[in-house]
Amino acid sequence: MILRDRSTSEISEFLRYLALHPEAENSLPTLNELSRELGISVAGLREQLEVARALGLVEVRPRTGTRRLPYSFKSAVKQSLGYALTLNQTYFQKYSELRTHLESAYWDEAVALLTGEDKDELQNIIKTAFEKLRGNPIQVPHEEHRRLHLLIYSRLDNPFLMGLLEAYWDAYEAVGLNMYAGGVDYLETVWGYHKTMVESICSGNYAAGRKALVTHIDLFAPSPF
Repeated sequence: MILRDRSTSEISEFLRYLALHPEAENSLPTLNELSRELGISVAGLREQLEVARALGLVEVRPRTGTRRLPYSFKSAVKQSLGYALTLNQTYFQKYSELRTHLESAYWDEAVALLTGEDKDELQNIIKTAFEKLRGNPIQVPHEEHRRLHLLIYSRLDNPFLMGLLEAYWDAYEAVGLNMYAGGVDYLETVWGYHKTMVESICSGNYAAGRKALVTHIDLFAPSPF
């Protein structure tokens, strides 16, 4: 209780209301009702509501009103990261370094939690990616790249880690790297390491998988900016 009191003292009245009323799942009271209950003006409440929307905490629709959303860290990170990339796209490299350290640090814990279905899905992703690379015309398997990495860490039940990783892939697309192939030979090499990662996960040789993870990230194609 002491921890909650300290944490909620640093947020707005509206965010505090959301945090302390988890039962308000489907629809929140009107702005006028909340204004009276929280003791703030409707104008002030609207400003706080816009902040909550930007953070991905609520959804506002004309007919259904305001609805709280499941907590996600991604929206908050994405707002700040998007601003940083608008200032200077080279910030992406710094964020990419953070993502690399996170994936490496959490690798053993993450892969140990994967289910049989997860491993089957990882193998299907590898199969689809190579079909795209060897097709006519050749396709860049970007969606498979994103799905593979996020699936590996999906069982950790850590919304902060997943928010940071999901924001990375959104930024990856925003700066155009999903379209920047780096050449067919490069893609074949990268997906060869992905295949090794998945085979190592399925065989339980987690150390070999982690080595492939780190090595393939070091092979990142030259930046287009």
